[in-house]
Amino acid sequence: MNTESPNADLRAEQRGEVLWLTITREARRNAMSADVLRGIAEGLDRAEADPDIRVVVITGVGDKAFCAGADLQSGAPFGADLSNPHGAAAELFRRVRRATVPLIARVNGACYAGGIGLMAMCDLAVAAESATFALPEIKVGVFPAQVLGVLQHLLPRRVLIEMCLTGDPIDARRALALELVNAVATDLDAEVDRLIGRLLAGSPAAMRRGLYTLKQMERMAFEESLAFAESQIALFALTDDAKEGIAAFTEKRKPHWTGR
Repeated sequence: MNTESPNADLRAEQRGEVLWLTITREARRNAMSADVLRGIAEGLDRAEADPDIRVVVITGVGDKAFCAGADLQSGAPFGADLSNPHGAAAELFRRVRRATVPLIARVNGACYAGGIGLMAMCDLAVAAESATFALPEIKVGVFPAQVLGVLQHLLPRRVLIEMCLTGDPIDARRALALELVNAVATDLDAEVDRLIGRLLAGSPAAMRRGLYTLKQMERMAFEESLAFAESQIALFALTDDAKEGIAAFTEKRKPHWTGR
């Protein structure tokens, strides 16, 4: 295990082929800070640059909160430099849209406000039985506007409006029924490990190029997306992993991926 501390608010640990990014602000219910957002962005850059990192996991310390959103006890919880049209959270969401390494949200507790944004920006999410989800901004006179950019396509519209306008939480089981998360587990770490194992079994090359393809096609109209897919299929087939996968299937053995 390679443990590093990019800053006081976020811990980065490389465990084999997995980079764990853990928010370390337990006393503040793992609320976001500028250093949290910067640390996650730097972790994503590191994962993209290192072919040995196959998966990124984002979580919070302890068992009370994944991330409670903005730190309301800070001097300016929502405030950014008003002369800069690009907020740090929005820039992180944009960064994730370009990511080609799968992100897992390990939701270990309360997932509120901007914390839901961090969870929603991930490709996959696993929640503890005790996890809760809420958009409580309305109760302090604001609205979860930035979060909607990554959340609006994950929830039914009426549910999303209810959560935005009431600020009331939903529990992990309802989140699962709404497909906001992939799984709910009493043993959170075991479930996350199982999901990581399933991801590591696949081709690294196909996964990176596949996430790129999927994210590009999400932005396209129907005919444009089909044309783009047609161009990508030929590229998938040219990778060393594709050749190895076909050979392994023919020879009835496990593939040995190179990620190329």
